[in-house]
Amino acid sequence: MFTERELRRGLRAKVFGNKIYTFQTIDSTNNCIKALANVGAAEGVVVLAEQQTAGRGRLGRTWLSQPEENLTFSVLLRPEVSTESINLLPLYVAVAVSQAIENSTGLRAECKWPNDLLIDKKKVAGILIESSMRQNRLEYVVVGLGLNVNQMQFTNGLLQKATSLKLETGKDFDRAKLLREILFNLETHYTQAVENDFKSVIPFWLSRTTMINKPIVVSQGNDIISGVVTGLSLDGGLVLQTNGRSQTMFAGDVTILADNPEQYMQAGSTTQVGAAFQKI
Repeated sequence: MFTERELRRGLRAKVFGNKIYTFQTIDSTNNCIKALANVGAAEGVVVLAEQQTAGRGRLGRTWLSQPEENLTFSVLLRPEVSTESINLLPLYVAVAVSQAIENSTGLRAECKWPNDLLIDKKKVAGILIESSMRQNRLEYVVVGLGLNVNQMQFTNGLLQKATSLKLETGKDFDRAKLLREILFNLETHYTQAVENDFKSVIPFWLSRTTMINKPIVVSQGNDIISGVVTGLSLDGGLVLQTNGRSQTMFAGDVTILADNPEQYMQAGSTTQVGAAFQKI
């Protein structure tokens, strides 16, 4: 198991990682950070665990990770920004982490809205943002991250959907060194982003995605919305051209149809989206 001293050795970040709590097993690093935040923990505190018994991704899903092979951790933020900027936070994290991956491995990780990082169209990292409001004011934000580092095997249901840095390169990576690089990049982007309510991350995110002009399907519970991605709104929404009009999405599961045309055709397409698909 990591020690705080080991993780902080050579850390370039000044605030992020000022205190690091490490666990072999914990229910959820996000839950632990929230408990610390509620008793006054300072911004930049990190909680890292080798195994989470109740680790979760977005929409309450379970996050699965092999102990001793990956990075699962959370960071506490206390940004003085408007509540409208919440939807930009996953984009900020995605940009910072993708840059850290590129710096450490040479791999280019693609940002997928709203909270994933992909390599070769497979998921390598997931982001979970949770926030606390008090009197219509943002009190704190918890950034949870799961990154597949040295894991080589995935359960059958994930074989075609997930990857790791080692699977992509054939190399083992120093997880402590990688964590330090991630914290440094999170802090570097954060300093600038807070000054303008995180809007400065939008062009960086757009430069690291291939979603623009792609036909997609967005699932929101029982509702299915299809369209072509045209960009991002200033508050982090995904802008679609659908049924002849522009629509902005702030939540949902996204399937990029151009990445999986067979699934698209099996699911059945509308005439408009089918035509758009043919043009891409």
